[in-house]
Amino acid sequence: MSIVPLLIIGGIAGWLAGKIMQGRGLGVWANIAVGVVGALLGRALLEQLGVHMDGVVGQLLTATVGAIGLLWLAKLINKA
Repeated sequence: MSIVPLLIIGGIAGWLAGKIMQGRGLGVWANIAVGVVGALLGRALLEQLGVHMDGVVGQLLTATVGAIGLLWLAKLINKA
């Protein structure tokens, strides 16, 4: 995937994850960062489970799952 679609999907995924986990977005740049890292994390985790999602919707779902996991992990670390 090239950089522009990665940033767009990452931004949307980060915003969705922020809405799901905290009820609000994190801001444009934080949404993109969380979404992009989440996309990489989500892809790695889902590949370990044998799940492969193709297409834009699949990439968005994968990135969102990874971003939610990343935000959940950040909340755990922040509480400690």
